[in-house]
Amino acid sequence: MTPDPSSRRRGGSGRLWTDPREEEEHQHWLRPRTPPPAPPPPVVEEDPGPDPRELYRRRLLQVALGTLAAAVLFAAGVIGASVLDDAGQPAALPAVSGAAPADQRSKAVRAIYASASPSVVRVEAERGAGEANGTGFVVDTDGTIVTNAHVIGGASSVRVRLDDRGPAVDARVLGTDASSDLAVLRVDGARTAHLRPLVLADSDDVQVGDLAVAIGYPLGLDRTATAGIVSGVGRAIRAPNGFSIDKVIQTDAPINPGNSGGPLIDSAGRVIGVNSQIATAGGGGNVGIGFAVPSNTVRRVVPRLERGRSIRRAYLGLSTRPSTVGSGALVADLAPGGPAQDGGLRVGDVVTSVGGRRVVVPEDISAAIESRTPGEDVEIEVQRAGAEQTLRVTLGTRPETTGTP
Repeated sequence: MTPDPSSRRRGGSGRLWTDPREEEEHQHWLRPRTPPPAPPPPVVEEDPGPDPRELYRRRLLQVALGTLAAAVLFAAGVIGASVLDDAGQPAALPAVSGAAPADQRSKAVRAIYASASPSVVRVEAERGAGEANGTGFVVDTDGTIVTNAHVIGGASSVRVRLDDRGPAVDARVLGTDASSDLAVLRVDGARTAHLRPLVLADSDDVQVGDLAVAIGYPLGLDRTATAGIVSGVGRAIRAPNGFSIDKVIQTDAPINPGNSGGPLIDSAGRVIGVNSQIATAGGGGNVGIGFAVPSNTVRRVVPRLERGRSIRRAYLGLSTRPSTVGSGALVADLAPGGPAQDGGLRVGDVVTSVGGRRVVVPEDISAAIESRTPGEDVEIEVQRAGAEQTLRVTLGTRPETTGTP
């Protein structure tokens, strides 16, 4: 996002000068008034004809110029073809993406920031050991704000700063969900009535290469925008309570401590995710790998938290890793007395299907039960000792934290 360099106007040379033609016109009185001498008669010489060597050089020059002209015309045809469609009309420019020209991308980022940034707020959580800062964003004119659960976890009080120079106002915590790392706050609606709530996109439509803009308060700085692309989709990260958050969006837009809870925004100005974690190389700073909880998870969780409801999730009670003998998820451990163990699963089984949904990688198991409810029965197909078996498991309720699978 490097701005175009400003042009510098060039000044005068700083010295006086006189046009010789003006001198000839206005200073003729300095010369004596004598008639000019008659010009000598022209000398007529016999034309010896063109020099053969000169003719040869001219022909070579003509050939070279002709070849250059043909090359220019050919290049013009190729270039023209690259911007014309099959009907010979100018082709439409591609949608703004991470690979867009620098000036086009910069304009898009500026427009996104101008539109969305007023609705991005600083979140200040007071804890016994001090104050933690994060980011949030307005999703309703009634003062509803979304942030990360880990930003406000364990806080005795939470305040929100709606403007970089404005005062911090008290915020009420409506609910938190450690399994998705989401939390919902509310401030006096009169303070946010003038703000445009940010709109949630369909995160299932996000593709690698899409433009991604992160807005937040990194490292205690005032409101900041960074831009990059969507680097990956369908990732899984570890939630604060130890469980897995699935369908996470990976981005190379620089994200640092303090960005947590802020929005990751697409080229249309919609929220595709909530910035939550970064991968580090030991120094604690950004290395170009950040993760955002997908907006579709926000869409499911936030309305329940607004109403003060707890989130009850289906639970199998197993941990898995990729199978080494093909697709599927290898059962690595079972929670003692958990639903999977009670349903007959064993360590070493390879889960190939849950509820009729094929399992290719371990994350597919979570995806297969995320829409189901505790107490529901589900069929699980496994491979055991080279044979296929179908087991019936009654789903449990996910505990608050995991000390077990």
